Amino acid sequence: MRSTSHSPGAHPGSVSGWDPTNLPPLTGRRVLVTGGNAGLGYFACEQLAAAGASVVMASRNSEKAGRAIGAIRARHPRADVTFQPLDLADLSSVRTAAAAIAEGPPLSGLLANAGVVGSAERRSTSDGFELQFGTNHLGHYALIALLLPTLAASGTRIVHLGSISHRWARLTPSALQPSTYRNGRAYATSKLAVMAFGFELARRLALTTSAATSVVAHPGFALGMFTPERPGIDAHRPAASWKRRVMEPVAQGKDHGAWPLVRAAVDAGVPNGAYCGPDGWFQLKGRPGLVPAKPAARESNAASRLIELSASLTDVPLRF
Repeated sequence: MRSTSHSPGAHPGSVSGWDPTNLPPLTGRRVLVTGGNAGLGYFACEQLAAAGASVVMASRNSEKAGRAIGAIRARHPRADVTFQPLDLADLSSVRTAAAAIAEGPPLSGLLANAGVVGSAERRSTSDGFELQFGTNHLGHYALIALLLPTLAASGTRIVHLGSISHRWARLTPSALQPSTYRNGRAYATSKLAVMAFGFELARRLALTTSAATSVVAHPGFALGMFTPERPGIDAHRPAASWKRRVMEPVAQGKDHGAWPLVRAAVDAGVPNGAYCGPDGWFQLKGRPGLVPAKPAARESNAASRLIELSASLTDVPLRF
């Protein structure tokens, strides 16, 4: 998986030879997917398992994970999918999961997919952090930081789930620890934090000549109304035909939204530090390609301050 760092100024585009509907054999690959029991995470697990990867589905709900694993095996009877308990909104759960994962077979990929999307009122994690920032960023930061020695030894590809919403956020101290709560701002800030960490991690991994790599990916505008049904899986949302007609030009299903995530996790042609997403208009839908991120996501000083804050809040330092 080791490759040179992706330059922010490099021309984005598709890497030739990649067909998301016909993945190359992934036998021998072991990929951990957080939040794999629903939505994008489920379809990433399904696609990886269908290609022969050994998938570790990390989720806080064993019953939902069991249904998801059953749905995958109903389509692919020989699928190798196992369950790992993990609640990213509880740092004690993150520590327990990290210890268990480190003791298991090496990971070729870690897809940090799980997250909270929207909360009308401010809610908190078990450790008192705002739920979206605490789950989407801090939980994954702690998991990756705790596992980093193991990931480096294995040359693991780490994939962080970004979002087009990062375009409307900034990593200022007041945004990271606001005095008042606003739902949309909290989500966008959490996703910018995820991306800034992913890109800065890539830079530091390259500087330390680590065998691990870090890539950010996003699903575009992925909606349940265009997502195929899977028994027992929370991903499909029926919609009136007029809504489908209106949204079809700018949206896609979560199965297609998982394509950039999977590509980022397993395609050696995607370089360290890259941003993978749909290659269509405004990155809303399309084939999985290399796409540009806003400069704020690649600002190293802001990302370094974020990492210092994250280490302080979680009591988990980032060591290389």
